[in-house]
Amino acid sequence: MWFRRDLRLGDNPALLEAAASAETVLPLFVFDPRLWDPAGSPRQAYLLASIKALRDQIGGLVVRWGDPAHEVERVVAEVEASSVHIAADYDPYGHPRDVEVKQRLEGREVPLARVGSPYAVAPGRVLNQQGNAYQVFTPFSKVWRDHGWRAPAETRHVSWDHSLESVDLPAVRVPGGMTVPVAGEEAALTKWRAFLDGGLATYDVDRNRPDLDGTSRMSVHLKWGEIHPRTMLADLAQSDAPRKAVDRYRTELAWREFYADVLARRPDSARDYYRPELAAMTYDDPGEQFEAWKDGRTGFPIVDAGMRQLRAEGWMHNRVRMIVASFLVKDLHIEWHHGARHFLDWLVDGDIASNNHGWQWVAGSGTDAAPYFRVFNPIDQGKKFDPQGVYIKRYVAELRDCPLDELHQPHDPIVDHAEERREALARYEAVRRA
Repeated sequence: MWFRRDLRLGDNPALLEAAASAETVLPLFVFDPRLWDPAGSPRQAYLLASIKALRDQIGGLVVRWGDPAHEVERVVAEVEASSVHIAADYDPYGHPRDVEVKQRLEGREVPLARVGSPYAVAPGRVLNQQGNAYQVFTPFSKVWRDHGWRAPAETRHVSWDHSLESVDLPAVRVPGGMTVPVAGEEAALTKWRAFLDGGLATYDVDRNRPDLDGTSRMSVHLKWGEIHPRTMLADLAQSDAPRKAVDRYRTELAWREFYADVLARRPDSARDYYRPELAAMTYDDPGEQFEAWKDGRTGFPIVDAGMRQLRAEGWMHNRVRMIVASFLVKDLHIEWHHGARHFLDWLVDGDIASNNHGWQWVAGSGTDAAPYFRVFNPIDQGKKFDPQGVYIKRYVAELRDCPLDELHQPHDPIVDHAEERREALARYEAVRRA
């Protein structure tokens, strides 16, 4: 069993098929330098913790380092494996990697069996009546829900093969002051059950409030497959929480699946503009203002709180992600790629489909994109979603004694929001007229 983004034993169809195909299963994880090296240290640290949790669950894990096509083939030869089992990967890098591994194994007459995926409905299966993929979210989500998904797979006993030695796990130094979330399948299930029993009931009301503990924070566990969305959807179907709250949470899971579907269909959209007409927009080169944004030194309290939360926790509330993204693109006029890359450097839940398409949504160049002329006002956003300043004061220490009537106002701001909004709209109008 070659583990990748499915770091769990429960509800794992690929693992079940591996166990059914042979008397013993060798658990393998390959650290791929092409994925590991560009990843930010927070994401590396979380993955490492998740690998250790999986190793402890199994009682041992074969770890290798290098090109997966070479390392998987070598392990197959060492144990004379009859098959290799994986969950399908649809990312721009993962899919061709698996094709290469499959071709290498075919030379040894060993099949690469792909069963399941990180999604409730695999990318490419939600189609319109003409057999084409959906371009926007709302019709996708309806058909996605009508399509349905399998029940969670049973968890069965697996006889593990511990005959091979492993290389040492890499060392990772987490940025000073950062606390990485507890990783692993057990942690994921514990957090999910607590949310089902608590926060879910008011999720539709509280989800946009960063000052409240109103979200599940399950994104990192979904990213690494410590829990499958199929498990979560089954639990939601049995929940006694208000229907509006359940439907709202299910919709958020659908967004994750939609962006994965878009990326599988348009792998270029991970780096390039989904809507190419906005590629002609005039942007400023990242400089001192970009560094101030990254450090949480813009002078706009809600923006600075979000950027400091990112550095402290490797995570940021979703509403605040939109606010800080809009500020970078439309107040500082810096291209969305720079912000998306910074997020991936720091987020423990950094997922290229959700992250990069989320940034394109804010920039006005993605699917279902917010109109470019929609510019988030960071002052109004702070007042609306952090009305008592609890979130701001939690992360911006120098404002903890600031009176509430002054708290949301800019403090030594690096730009004038009203002026930069006019500039952003003028640049957009120039592109529109071109």
